[in-house]
Amino acid sequence: MVGSAIHRLLSLDDSVELICKNSSELDLSNQAAVDKFFNTEKLDCVYLAAAKVGGIHANNTYPAEFIYKNLMIEANVIHAAHEAGVQKLLFLGSSCIYPKEAEQPMAEDALLTGKLEVTNEPYAIAKIAGIKLCESYNRQYGRDYRSVMPTNLYGPNDNFHPENSHVLPALIRRFHEAKQKGAAEVVVWGSGKPMREFLHVDDMAAASVFVMNLPKNIYAAHTQAMLSHINVGTGEDCSIREAAETIARVIGYQGRIEFDTSRPDGTMRKLMNVERLHNLGWQYQIPFEEGLRQTYEWYLANQDSFRSV
Repeated sequence: MVGSAIHRLLSLDDSVELICKNSSELDLSNQAAVDKFFNTEKLDCVYLAAAKVGGIHANNTYPAEFIYKNLMIEANVIHAAHEAGVQKLLFLGSSCIYPKEAEQPMAEDALLTGKLEVTNEPYAIAKIAGIKLCESYNRQYGRDYRSVMPTNLYGPNDNFHPENSHVLPALIRRFHEAKQKGAAEVVVWGSGKPMREFLHVDDMAAASVFVMNLPKNIYAAHTQAMLSHINVGTGEDCSIREAAETIARVIGYQGRIEFDTSRPDGTMRKLMNVERLHNLGWQYQIPFEEGLRQTYEWYLANQDSFRSV
């Protein structure tokens, strides 16, 4: 999802030559394959958006896959980029890196100050390692490897799997199918009370390119050598209940919304402090409900590809 959004944005710039491989063409967890790719292609900069991602159910069910796959992807790509002489790289992490009980909104300096949320700890550990890989290559070799930490993302090319996806695409599909079937109610996991911040993927792409293109002295002036990542979000949040009600309104579902409190809530609040990014001169552009409408339109145009899932 994020990689395709960055690709769409960069393709508008005639001065940029894009070299991309999908997962069927290049397995980033295969070190030999990654080394061959970097030795064959002569790259100036790298956007590392690839990752194994999912919602609470997926993280709880497949913790070994989540930590292994993400560690391998980032270690292979960052090291191969260095070995090939790539000076500029942007690593995309996650808001999951912050402690479960971090002060809200979560600032960059909350990293490594407490225990992580248990449901996604393996994924978070992998993303923290990616930040530290970038910082370590910067310190030892003088590279310019930067990290951005997105809040919860949504938009075109999201994963709409009914169980393994994140909350917004899962709910979009659930409410759409309920409307089609005339179902009297839609069940949402958890109490509906947790607060979440949501950012449209096109805004994330814009922020990624913005951070990548910052002059090195400007980036350094707003970060620290061992605290170099930058939060990317809206700085605003809503409850899962409010998100579900907004999705129902966008889709036109008229039935009841019920909450299954036997399901996990996860962290009760995950709001990003985005002052660092605001001070650098970037803010989000796409309002939540408008972004959901765009995402639902994309889902309707592509739903045939989801019918068998």
